[in-house]
Amino acid sequence: MKVSTARHIENFLKDHQEEMIIFLKKLVSSESPSHDSGSQAVIMEILKDTFEMLGFHACIFPGRKTGGFFYARPKDHQKGKAIQLMIGHCDTVWKKKTLDNMPILDSEEKITGPGIFDMKAGITQMVFAIRALKELQLDCPLSPVVLINSDEEIGSFESTNAIKRIARIAKRAFILEPPLGFEGKLKTARKGIGKFTLKVKGKPAHAGLNPEKGVSAIVELSYHIQQLFSLNDFEKGITVNVGMIQGGSSANVIAEESMAVVDVRVHNMDDAAFIQNKILNLKPKHSGTSLHIEGGFGRPPMERTARNQKLWTLAKDIGQSMHLELEQSTAGGGSDGNTTSLYTATLDGLGTVGDGAHARHEFIFKEKFIERTTLLAMLLSAKDIENGVKVKSKKIKA
Repeated sequence: MKVSTARHIENFLKDHQEEMIIFLKKLVSSESPSHDSGSQAVIMEILKDTFEMLGFHACIFPGRKTGGFFYARPKDHQKGKAIQLMIGHCDTVWKKKTLDNMPILDSEEKITGPGIFDMKAGITQMVFAIRALKELQLDCPLSPVVLINSDEEIGSFESTNAIKRIARIAKRAFILEPPLGFEGKLKTARKGIGKFTLKVKGKPAHAGLNPEKGVSAIVELSYHIQQLFSLNDFEKGITVNVGMIQGGSSANVIAEESMAVVDVRVHNMDDAAFIQNKILNLKPKHSGTSLHIEGGFGRPPMERTARNQKLWTLAKDIGQSMHLELEQSTAGGGSDGNTTSLYTATLDGLGTVGDGAHARHEFIFKEKFIERTTLLAMLLSAKDIENGVKVKSKKIKA
């Protein structure tokens, strides 16, 4: 049954491949950088019109500092019927007018363009997976709902609360971020990401006339940089990187102020809590200095929980029915899957195989566009496999 269903879906998508590509190019042409909230309006309206034509209630929720987020659910959703969540983002790292020197190029094997791989192809997959199921009259045991935000590339700071609310009631979540590598590995684990800022206050003095009366904030900060570096544990996957520093006002002044920004990556919540505690409890080393620390883990780790692995097994089985040998992987970066994984079974990296996320050669493989949309449609049509598997989420205490 799986084989014949997948073949029907694949054939439908092949018949509509040109429409898929036209829609994808329309999304890519609607440039939507994260930090330009006004740029998101066009693509949000495209999504609203598209999902309404598919028989969905579609709403645009405006943001305060971002372009907000888009939400859609089927009009024929029956009250009490369980839901499954699809998540994507329409923001990109590319500034407006990038298309002027990085145009959309459509060759026999690839389509290139800013944001096409990360992740406007994934949004297109959502649209055409739903359309295929609808027009082929294939049932979805769980109602598919859609959330597409405009702030994922900058931490989803406005949309995370909405994602949490929906993930809490969803049976599963499919994240349409790109897969990993040319093998198209699905992402079943992601590192958690923490960001911390250290601000040091010292005592200024003239570096030539009376240096003994000053206390250098830069010297104090240099001590803490070494302490932070010592927290790296590459075997456990813990990375602590001081990526930005600044301080002082002039070469002939003992520095009164200094500052460092720290990026932390961990595989699990226990390590996140351990590292956060270490950083937040750093104390001044030199008399006459003060240390102010702020920050935390904006994206918790996405761990290989039992329920996540059951969803991965479902995907692997479906892949085999499509003669597709899927692999799972761990990603060093974060996504909204880090958030949904705390509350429901989550599978990430379901986008189209390609390369060049955040790079000028960004592209997708046209052949994989059909393949991965078929896989998504098959997942949406699959029965609920949660079967009561629950995983308690841990919280990081400040």
